[in-house]
Amino acid sequence: MKIIRIVLIYLFAFLMLAGAFNHIYAPETYKAFIPNFIPEQLANILSTIAEAIIGIALIIPKYRKWGGLGFAILMILFLPIHIWDLTKEIPAIGSKVGAMVRLAVQILFIAAGWWIYKSYQSKN
Repeated sequence: MKIIRIVLIYLFAFLMLAGAFNHIYAPETYKAFIPNFIPEQLANILSTIAEAIIGIALIIPKYRKWGGLGFAILMILFLPIHIWDLTKEIPAIGSKVGAMVRLAVQILFIAAGWWIYKSYQSKN
């Protein structure tokens, strides 16, 4: 289990840091996912900051517990966006099936982030 946890930690750290970079490099990628009532530039800035902090926290052993919790919380915050996307006639993710898969993956991400947090809770 320890190897699986470490692999997930570095996978999630990579995804968070790549996402943070992409919010700066290609913010238009996320345009279709951002609801109209949320300012697009603000959403990109806040996502960049959150994803970078979480990615770095996951890499540093002393802060992994908090990185796991931050990851779970961020995935919970993104959950309504994926539910909203599923309700659209043509989801931003590409298809209804793709939106359903993405929603299922989001739930797995929440559980994995919580698992990382709980597994480091007694260590720090």
